[in-house]
Amino acid sequence: MPNFETVEITTDLLLIGGGMANCGAAVEAAYWAKKNGVKVTLVDKAAMDRSGAVAMGLSAINQYVTMAKGVNTLKDYVEYVKKDLMGIARDDLVYNIARHVDSTVHLFEKWGLPIWLNDDGTYVNEGRWQIMINGESYKIIVAEAAKNALGTENIYERVFIVEPILDGDRIAGAIGFSTREEKVYVFKAKAVLAAMGGAVGVFKPRSSGEGLGRSWYPPFSTGSSTYFTVMAGAEQTCQEVRFIPIRFKDGYGPVGAWFLLFKSRATNAFGENYMETNKDVLADYAPYGDAKPIPANLRNYLGMLDVSAGKGPLFMRTEEAIANLASKYKDDEKAFKKKMKELEAEAWEDFL
Repeated sequence: MPNFETVEITTDLLLIGGGMANCGAAVEAAYWAKKNGVKVTLVDKAAMDRSGAVAMGLSAINQYVTMAKGVNTLKDYVEYVKKDLMGIARDDLVYNIARHVDSTVHLFEKWGLPIWLNDDGTYVNEGRWQIMINGESYKIIVAEAAKNALGTENIYERVFIVEPILDGDRIAGAIGFSTREEKVYVFKAKAVLAAMGGAVGVFKPRSSGEGLGRSWYPPFSTGSSTYFTVMAGAEQTCQEVRFIPIRFKDGYGPVGAWFLLFKSRATNAFGENYMETNKDVLADYAPYGDAKPIPANLRNYLGMLDVSAGKGPLFMRTEEAIANLASKYKDDEKAFKKKMKELEAEAWEDFL
């Protein structure tokens, strides 16, 4: 039986989790903490450079309001979220997060994140609220900013937090163990921010064989945030929302760019566009069924109706999208080849 060493760390603010959320929190907290003599400590069960939901990179930033240009307002965004979630949303929380997003994106760009630009210097929009990036190193860039802000001496990696420490009815820290050494860590803190990931694998996937264990969300996000905060007695807000994105045969990644940027469509196995053949169902869900864009869960539901009727699997018609985008260059062989090469790099390499 190994004799585990106990390591005790006392801090003012403890950040648990090293994903995108707490990397951002580290930058913000360090700004205020340093000038006020407050100690901030971050602990991550993995390594910050490649931990969390953005570990392998992304091809888009899925929210950019474009407030400075007057294109959209925060009210516009709140209304969009409310319709997409069919009314199950906290206006105040959505608004409070959204108002900080644009300035955060500008920080990402300052730190070195390559964002696609139009000829006039504006960001390339994927859809109304999304912008395109070359994001393979997205997480590394943000983690570097967090490390620079906080100082590596205040960061503990490869430490798995298992329980909150309570002092009566208030949080007083957390306890965990090293995944590399025979050490138990006891963190004592005046306040704790738990950003420990969501929960993947809650529902059984439809994929089988080699795809059974695949998911679009990190398999290492196992519900730690929920467990930790419930055990600490924290308020649980908006937990009734379950985000389940649609996925198509032979693809496990995000599909927003294919639909919004490359104008792809989806069909059932018989080539039928289920958004058209099942559109009468939307009337049962008014006013949300009348919303534009159609809420994501209703789009998913229309596809599920076809699968239940034996018309699956569902396909994303990428071949059509690529052909349509390149067709305008069909009379110029050189331009056609150049465009096809661009599309191959943007669509296939980045997204699939």
